[in-house]
Amino acid sequence: MLPMTKYFTPNEQLIRYVYQEMSELESIAFEQLLQQNECLMQEYLDTLDMLGRLNEMVMEPSEKTVKAIKKKARSSGLERV
Repeated sequence: MLPMTKYFTPNEQLIRYVYQEMSELESIAFEQLLQQNECLMQEYLDTLDMLGRLNEMVMEPSEKTVKAIKKKARSSGLERV
């Protein structure tokens, strides 16, 4: 069996950088790439903006979903849990 080789696309590297999942050396190299590549820098800024907006969102299930869960819990005796 051949060993699996993992290739990273710029998007994967960008996500790893944003979530601070790179080593210090990888981060330094990626920061240099950001400085050299205007498109990548814009994608980085767009990603930060998107993450900021996602973090501000308050998400709640719909009333229909809550009712369905409660109905299922009542029918299986889980409502006491």
